[in-house]
Amino acid sequence: MPRVALLCPDLLFGSKVEGGLGAAGHSVERFESDEAARAAVAGGVDVLVVDLGAEGVDGPALVESLHGSGELRGAATLGFYPHVEVETRRRAEAAGFDLVVPRSRMAREMGVLVERLAAAAARR
Repeated sequence: MPRVALLCPDLLFGSKVEGGLGAAGHSVERFESDEAARAAVAGGVDVLVVDLGAEGVDGPALVESLHGSGELRGAATLGFYPHVEVETRRRAEAAGFDLVVPRSRMAREMGVLVERLAAAAARR
């Protein structure tokens, strides 16, 4: 069962993602700040999922920093963004996210996306 750290301060959508990933068989902890998510990653997770459109969260900076410090330790990264924020997607891809998807795709395919990323990370 993949361990997932979910950085999503939006209570409504965050709860939906947390519930959907849990129903898909993933162990999920949801966080509301970059610092809390960083601590969870340091404790060991298989996938870090980040809401790139959340206010007060700088997902690209967090992932870039985690890559630079080696703290990801093989964990995969998945970011989701509002489909109209093309620059947000570009920043996330440049920061080194493994996968960046629109929020609508995240809502539809979250379990499968996390499963694939966790499996790929395990093979690294």
